[in-house]
Amino acid sequence: MDEVPAQANGWLHGRVAGRQGLHAVGMRDVAAEAGVSLRLVQYYFESKEKLLLFGLRHLADRFGERVTARIRAAGDNPGPRAVIEALLTAALPVDAESRLFHHLYTSYAVLSVTDEALATQPFIKDPDTAETALAGLLRQAADAGLLRAGTDTHAEAIGLLAMSAGLGTSVLVGQRDAESAMTVLHYHMDRIFLP
Repeated sequence: MDEVPAQANGWLHGRVAGRQGLHAVGMRDVAAEAGVSLRLVQYYFESKEKLLLFGLRHLADRFGERVTARIRAAGDNPGPRAVIEALLTAALPVDAESRLFHHLYTSYAVLSVTDEALATQPFIKDPDTAETALAGLLRQAADAGLLRAGTDTHAEAIGLLAMSAGLGTSVLVGQRDAESAMTVLHYHMDRIFLP
């Protein structure tokens, strides 16, 4: 099974979905892009919904890898603020891969509202995991005396994630550039963290 999913990953990195949008992608498109027969794609995925779910899982895994790489780049013991910034900036569409990630993830979210197969999946699980992790990092920072007094770590985690998603969309549609989005993100981090 590794051959077809590995080739389907190319589709997830923007080839077919980036050109046509998730709603328009069919199994035939994926087979053509992967250079395999439609029958082989149908054998491994059985339906477009299963292919989309595979894509969603792969997208979440790639995001996790991106966050991990950013945390490693911050050094051996980066501290809660650097880890939080790595998590929030990983989703900002500042390069080709992150633009594609944001575009496809948003497309999955929209499709999950109207597609019965996607709607029955725990689509919200990954954002819930991120929210829990972010709240935990903020609690760590509070315990270490790094946050301003009275900071509600759970509410701030929700707000920071929502802000990051909104900033990502504003960059994606051309409302602002990546640099101004980062400036806004740092402004809010400075509002929560002590100098």
